[in-house]
Amino acid sequence: MYTLYIEHGIKDFTQWKAAFDRDPLDRAASGVQQFRVGRPLEDPRYVLVEMDFERAEEAADMVERLQASVWSSPVNAPALQGAPKTRIAETVYTGTY
Repeated sequence: MYTLYIEHGIKDFTQWKAAFDRDPLDRAASGVQQFRVGRPLEDPRYVLVEMDFERAEEAADMVERLQASVWSSPVNAPALQGAPKTRIAETVYTGTY
């Protein structure tokens, strides 16, 4: 499994979430199996997004598509504050308690 990690500042969480929920890239059709959204306790104007994929290529394609058609458009990303940071990581070990 591969996880795409995205983090960036936002102007307003409610506005950001409405844009995220519109799902312009169709996450399910793009290979996203599961996603999580978090916010740092000390900074409510920042989001952390994790999207899980079966293949690394799907995650890399998602980054390219986000850059080209979402993050570059104020209409598609009205609450975006600054440039998003991304990283793709392979899951190599898991555990539960």
